[in-house]
Amino acid sequence: MTVLTPLDEPALVRLLEAAVAGADPLEVMPPVEGPPGWTAARRAAFLAFHHARSLNPATAVERTWVVDVDGVAVGAARLERHGDAVEAGIWLRRDVRGRGIGTQVTALLLAEAQRSGAARFIASTTADNHSARSLLGGIGAALTVAGEEVAADLPLS
Repeated sequence: MTVLTPLDEPALVRLLEAAVAGADPLEVMPPVEGPPGWTAARRAAFLAFHHARSLNPATAVERTWVVDVDGVAVGAARLERHGDAVEAGIWLRRDVRGRGIGTQVTALLLAEAQRSGAARFIASTTADNHSARSLLGGIGAALTVAGEEVAADLPLS
C-alpha cells in the first residue's frame, strides 16, 4: 500500500536513507561541490535543504511527504504553492520505479491539491523522462515542450 507520510524529523531521517539507498544526489537535491556520491557533506546538505524548504516555519515553501510503500520509505512527494497553482514533484528510488507507484502518488497529490483549493496542478520534467511525460499526459495535463524541459498544467476546477 502506498501512503504519503508528512515530513517531520524522524521521517526526514528515513527519507535520507531512501535517497542514499536508491537515488543519485542530483536527482533529489541541488548540486553540492565535491566528489560524486553520498558524501557526509551531501548528506548534511540534503537534511539542511529539507529543513529549509519544509520543516522550518520561517523558510518553508512547500509541503513534503515521504512516499511509503508497505511501510518502507521509497521516495518523496511535494507540493509548492505558486499563485493559484500548486507545483508537484516526486522522486522514487530506482529499484521501485516502473511499478505504478508514481501514478498512485500523483493521485494522492492531486487530491491534496484539490483540498488546498488550488486552481491548477503543475509539474515539470525533462524531455527524455518518458514515464513522467506519460503519467502527466495520462491525468489530462497539457504538456508544453521547450527544448529539454517539459511543463505540465492541469486545471483543477
